[in-house]
Amino acid sequence: MITVYTGNGKGKTTSALGAALAARGNGKKVIMLQFLKGSTYSGELTGLYRLGIPLLQFGVGCRWAAMIRSGFRHCSGCGECFRDNRNPALATEFVQTALRFLSGLTPAEYDLIILDEVSHALNYGFLPMDELRHLLTGPGDWILTGRRMPEELMPWADEWWEFRAKKHPLTRGIQSRRGIEY
Repeated sequence: MITVYTGNGKGKTTSALGAALAARGNGKKVIMLQFLKGSTYSGELTGLYRLGIPLLQFGVGCRWAAMIRSGFRHCSGCGECFRDNRNPALATEFVQTALRFLSGLTPAEYDLIILDEVSHALNYGFLPMDELRHLLTGPGDWILTGRRMPEELMPWADEWWEFRAKKHPLTRGIQSRRGIEY
């Protein structure tokens, strides 16, 4: 099965994590790869590690990650990590490394493989659609997340979810909360 979580609202990664939790709770082997993401202060990293679910990040992290993780600083939303992860000189190598890792997995090594933020790699041209489609023909269940998932994937997906915000605290100036949003 191939499931897609896309849209401009929050909850895509969280939904994938919910599926990971359900799968792991039923004895399934799960792995999550984050494309063009490397912020090492995310609670996802620690939580999944404690559950025995590997989370591999293929991207540039925030230079302030250690201070954010320890609570001495809050993410300012400067966007530096996002810009760096869209830089072809860096991003191409990160995506190719992720693909080499995925290609090296033995069939059925994982029951559920989550490709978080894979849409960015596709939309910026760092990941050719044909290479992704080839990976998705492998065994197991797949979850793909990210904004603006290419509609070209629709025929391959068994489930397709669109997330959109109707109301969000950020519009009222409320910053993201540690332990809730990250």
